[in-house]
Amino acid sequence: MTSQAGTSVSAAPHAASPTIGDPATVGPAGLPLQSAAMAGSSGDGFAVTSDGLTKRFRGGQVAVDHIALAVPHGAVYGFLGPNGSGKTTTIRMLLGLVRPTAGTSTLLGGRIPEDSQRVLPRVGALVEGPAFHPYLSGRDNLRRLDAADRTADPATCTERISGALDRVGLGAAAGKRFRNYSLGMRQRLGIAAALLQPRQLLILDEPTNGLDPQGTREVRSLVTDLAASGVTVLLSTHLLSEVEQICTHVGVMHVGKLVAQSRLTDLRSQTAQRIRVQTVRPELAVASLTRLGLDDVVAAGARASADHGVAGGVEVTALLGGAKPEAVIAALVHDEVPVLAFGPVPVNLEDVFVTLTGEGFGVSG
Repeated sequence: MTSQAGTSVSAAPHAASPTIGDPATVGPAGLPLQSAAMAGSSGDGFAVTSDGLTKRFRGGQVAVDHIALAVPHGAVYGFLGPNGSGKTTTIRMLLGLVRPTAGTSTLLGGRIPEDSQRVLPRVGALVEGPAFHPYLSGRDNLRRLDAADRTADPATCTERISGALDRVGLGAAAGKRFRNYSLGMRQRLGIAAALLQPRQLLILDEPTNGLDPQGTREVRSLVTDLAASGVTVLLSTHLLSEVEQICTHVGVMHVGKLVAQSRLTDLRSQTAQRIRVQTVRPELAVASLTRLGLDDVVAAGARASADHGVAGGVEVTALLGGAKPEAVIAALVHDEVPVLAFGPVPVNLEDVFVTLTGEGFGVSG
């Protein structure tokens, strides 16, 4: 479904808050749900906020459980989580497409759904799979959407549609029927629909779904360009690499809960740091690091003295804990470990996710 934010969207008033569980202040492993820079999100400085936002379906399933989003103005916010973790349900509530069981939310300072007609014309959205008339061309589908937007200027319709199609790489296929579009082309058309008008906020649900590598790079470049022009982007994705490449902030969803949110750099820094030692005598390095009190000392591939003669040596890693890097180097030298290289192990989002949830990045049940 493509949610064209320029059209009127309404939802029923929020229900009273049920007793589902008090919102947490810290996530698993003791990591904070938000950095100090993102705390106190009353709306000032934030393009998207929510407070206790909850959705419980019939039968008792809690799809979204008391989440408190805080998306700063100008950020590219990666809304990260496995399929089934509650991301799309959250987005639908933010846009007023689904009524929350409890909680409140704001977009660009306006409460949803109370201020929808004032706020949503400044919001572009792509939610789930884009839905268009199959027998109309891409251009004609956008023309129908634009005609339904009461805030759109008919005099600039043709120019704006052409610009949106060119921006997503569909200019040459504008006259082709939607039914003949590939999955990637349909996704591009959905993004074009969200760009028909200048937007202050863009909410994209899995925007690179179905795109080939080149199309994926183009969409990521487009998001980067939009952010550089001052547009706030909320990007829902299950792709760790996507968040790492283009996002400035991240919120991590797991089984309906927001287990962490902060600047991407802050979230990485909260993960336990590992150090690595490259050496041709891994057994000496393992013994030295263990004597120093470092935990989880591992030689790559569990190879020890058999690799003495391998060019480049073997990598030995360990959790740094409270030890100082300079003390570790001194201990290695004292123990006559031939050190070829020493440094931190780069922290990726998969490491962060496992630290937060204790699980791999699969489908939430």
